[in-house]
Amino acid sequence: MISKVSDGSSPSTLILTSGATGRVNALFSLRALKSLFMLINAIILFLLVPFRGRRRVSQVDKPGKDEKLQHECHRKGAVVRVPATIVPWKSSSSTSTTVKAVDQAVAARRALAIRRVAEDDYKSTKREYLLFVAKRGDTIFTQSWIPVSVKSRGLVLLMHGLNEHSGRYGEFAKQLNANGYKVYGMDWVGHGGTDGLHAYVPSLDYAVSDMKVLLEKILTENPGLPCFCFGHSTGAAIVLKALLDPKIEACIAGAVLTSPAVGVQPSHPIFAVLAPIVSFLLPTYQVSAANKKGSRVSRDPEALIAKYSDPLVFTGAIRVRTGYEILQITTHLQQNMRKLRVPFLVLHGSSDTVTDPEASQKLYEEASSSDKTIKLYEGLLHDLLFEPERDAITQDIIQWLNSRV
Repeated sequence: MISKVSDGSSPSTLILTSGATGRVNALFSLRALKSLFMLINAIILFLLVPFRGRRRVSQVDKPGKDEKLQHECHRKGAVVRVPATIVPWKSSSSTSTTVKAVDQAVAARRALAIRRVAEDDYKSTKREYLLFVAKRGDTIFTQSWIPVSVKSRGLVLLMHGLNEHSGRYGEFAKQLNANGYKVYGMDWVGHGGTDGLHAYVPSLDYAVSDMKVLLEKILTENPGLPCFCFGHSTGAAIVLKALLDPKIEACIAGAVLTSPAVGVQPSHPIFAVLAPIVSFLLPTYQVSAANKKGSRVSRDPEALIAKYSDPLVFTGAIRVRTGYEILQITTHLQQNMRKLRVPFLVLHGSSDTVTDPEASQKLYEEASSSDKTIKLYEGLLHDLLFEPERDAITQDIIQWLNSRV
């Protein structure tokens, strides 16, 4: 089914912000590449300089025995160890200082995420948070919104977009609660209350595997309830890649995808060749040029202010490896769209300049799902659930869910 929804109002220019596609394209612009090449050249020259004499080897503190971390639930009011355990790097003292700074930043982000859960006193919703440790050692922050006065009839696993966090979807989760859905959100690696340098994603496969761990947990805790996935932008790409796994496909009743990042492309083919090299040499390097031509993500000025004044939202320039990972996952999805068989609803604004509405149309046309729906909202931008029409869009989602439970 294809339908178009028009808001009937013209977009107003208020605040320029940066989004995934604009950042990725800017990341591989000629100006950005020139800067990167200059930096790479300096590094190569530094490595080739013939040093004389004995090198002074600094003593590296041997890491003590790490405490064994178990997959325990850390509920509201329980004691939580912050900062989370991060695998120590065997490096020079300067790098150790950097690691400590990252640890402290993670601690601050997680403490804020936990405090927001504890301070949420909405009476119709029970709020909890949970930390689990991934196999690679990262501590993952998750949170839940459980309906109190309404009988639960379904589950929704929520995956946020690039540079944001699951807590931004609290109002949406509470509207789902009112209709009988338990909602579970996860902050993926480098985001929100989860371990990692802010907005640095060494591999989006980490987010996919972490999502699978959380999914297994909530299905075990809620036997018999149908489970749906919700993903926004890059979060939708993560959901889609997980759904290509037959084991996950068998567990999911359907997926809702808003502004999915399934069509991100470099502005020139040569950049696709250079991207893996640059991301290997300078994975955390930030490209300041990516913020000069931002893309508005909402026509609601208050929503924009709330987003970009939130300490848990990353507003800096995109990191090279993160941009490369987005290119990688979108390429994978474009090559495997026909393998998607799960029922899905894809929503996209026609004026979205962050992710491509035509890519959503392609997903709809090529997916093998027998139950699939696309809705294109005329004139709307990227963050659909933060647009002025958010209530109507939420109702479209709820109606789609209700018809499948």
